[in-house]
Amino acid sequence: MAFGIKRDELTEWKRKAQQGEIAFLTHYWLDERFPDCNTVTKVGCCDIQKLESWGMKYGLRPEWIHRDDTYPHFDLFGKFQRDILIQEGKTEQLRRFNLLK
Repeated sequence: MAFGIKRDELTEWKRKAQQGEIAFLTHYWLDERFPDCNTVTKVGCCDIQKLESWGMKYGLRPEWIHRDDTYPHFDLFGKFQRDILIQEGKTEQLRRFNLLK
């Protein structure tokens, strides 16, 4: 279950991803499969090759891409999420979701 995002944030993420940009969207998230994680960052881009190349910089494997027909994306959580957001300079998302611990 996702929560903690505004409609305009989701719309902007979709727009960027559809235009072939690497787009970031962090939100609160609860999933019983991942009891120690309460946020997720979706990193999307409709250009799969670009998304794969971007992910390789961070050790993300192409088979980890959620190959959604419209919005292919990586789901980042835990240490990957925090470290990548730091390296990408996404300080607003880090602060907003208290990920700088």
